[in-house]
This record gives sequence, structure tokens and C-alpha cells, in this order.
Amino acid sequence: MTREEKATVIEDLTAQLADNSNIYLADISGLDALTTSNLRRACFKANIKLAVVKNTLLAKAMEASDKEFGELPEVLKGNTSLMFSETGNAPAKLIKNFRKKSDKPLLKGAFIEEAVYIGDENLDSLVTIKSKEEVIGDIIGLLQSPAKNVISGLKSGGGKLAGIIKTLSERE
Repeated sequence: MTREEKATVIEDLTAQLADNSNIYLADISGLDALTTSNLRRACFKANIKLAVVKNTLLAKAMEASDKEFGELPEVLKGNTSLMFSETGNAPAKLIKNFRKKSDKPLLKGAFIEEAVYIGDENLDSLVTIKSKEEVIGDIIGLLQSPAKNVISGLKSGGGKLAGIIKTLSERE
């Protein structure tokens, strides 16, 4: 690979790192062709972009990026695959599901909405992370709950009040 080609790859990786707020680094080495193909197919179905990259080029792209990756460049040893996703927990769920059939892929690290996770032991906590839309939905549900209680109380109270007034007016 020439210097110009390397520079182009670094620029592309830097742009991808800037465009995505959910980045996973995984080790898929040791998977046979069929299993790798199944992994790529599963990534495509889950709207996850999977790419195998050279560690040195990815490290240079991380340095050139505006984001703070913390200790993430230190895990760039051996084979590294990049996973980009719109949803923060989608790649973690995919890795966990894929591990039911095989012992790979291994999670090296993740960068999710400016938080850095290092190591495969964080996979379970990454699976439970809620997406931005889920959190917004939870907040809206919590905000609507008291208003619904007030409205239902007013409706039921209004019915009782009207019944009492009607009964009193009929007595006279």
C-alpha cells in the first residue's frame, strides 16, 4: 500500500469516526469463511456497518479525529473489526446472539456517545444500554403519567358531581 493510499484510508476512517457516535471494536479472527459470512449478513440485517481495518491506520485516524477515544487505541492489537451503528446497543446484542453458536467475536472496546468501554467483560452492560429514542420515550411516558391521572380523576369526579346534583334536583 502506497503512502497516498494509506493517507486516503486514514481520511476515510477519520470521516467515519466523526460521522458515527457508536463505534465498536471486535476481534473476529479465527472465524471460518461461512461464519464470517453469516456475521456480515447479520450485521447487514441489523443495520450495522462492519469493516476490518489495519490497527495502525485506525490509530492514526483516531488521533486525527476530534473525538476523545481515551484508552481505546491501546486495544488495537491483533485483528480488529470496526462496527458502526445508529443504535448504541445493537452491535452488543448482535455479538451476544452470535456467541450462542461460536466463541467469537470478542469485544475489544466500544465508544458510545462519548463514553469509552474497554474489554469483553462490558458486553452485558452494553446490551442493556438504552438508545436515545428509548430514553426519550421513557421520559415522555413518565411526564404523561401524572397528567393522565389528573384527567381521569377530573372525569370521574365530574361524573359523581353531576350525579349528586341531579339526585338533589330530583328530590325537590
